[in-house]
Amino acid sequence: MQTIDLHDVLIAQHAAETRLEVSGIAVTHTDNSVLKAHQTLERAAGTKLPASFRLHKRIPPGSGLGGASSDAAAALRALKALFWLDIDLLEVAPEVGSDVPFFLVGGRALVEGRGERVTPQPTREEWFAIAWPGIELSTQNVYDEWDRVGGIGLREAAERAEPKLKVFAQRLGAGWQMTGSGSAFFKAANTYGEAKLALDGLDCWTTVSRPAA
Repeated sequence: MQTIDLHDVLIAQHAAETRLEVSGIAVTHTDNSVLKAHQTLERAAGTKLPASFRLHKRIPPGSGLGGASSDAAAALRALKALFWLDIDLLEVAPEVGSDVPFFLVGGRALVEGRGERVTPQPTREEWFAIAWPGIELSTQNVYDEWDRVGGIGLREAAERAEPKLKVFAQRLGAGWQMTGSGSAFFKAANTYGEAKLALDGLDCWTTVSRPAA
């Protein structure tokens, strides 16, 4: 897994009661990962941690780009700093989500087990063309399909969960890989110009990004 410079923005402050405001790209799911991270850390700390959160979404939801998990990791870090908590966040993170431990580490890493084993790797100098078809794909649905059929890859499971994804992948052509469990795709490039060129002619959400520590 590799963190990239595409990111959401999360602002956390002390408050009388916990609340969350969301702006930017619309999110259809009501169970926000920031609030889940907050509730999990409250249980671990054994006390209330009232805070207000303002989340600006720039990462497409349900795209497999780790937006929800990175938001949760940011919330854990913010709350630990706000309330001076003596808690190892890497022990709490797996309860929030499988990818959350990775986003606490960042960079490029080999992630194993249920996401709790994160081994840092050397970061490569490259750029990424990213294309999202506007489909908010449920990770749970993809893995349910993967479990149900058996003997198939994650991309095929995603295409079974959402047939439109196969059509989108065919339009992209060769050299593109699915991000996580979908629905976005990426193509590695040596330069910004090469990555930008890969996006020419696409009539969907696109961006060019690069590795981040």
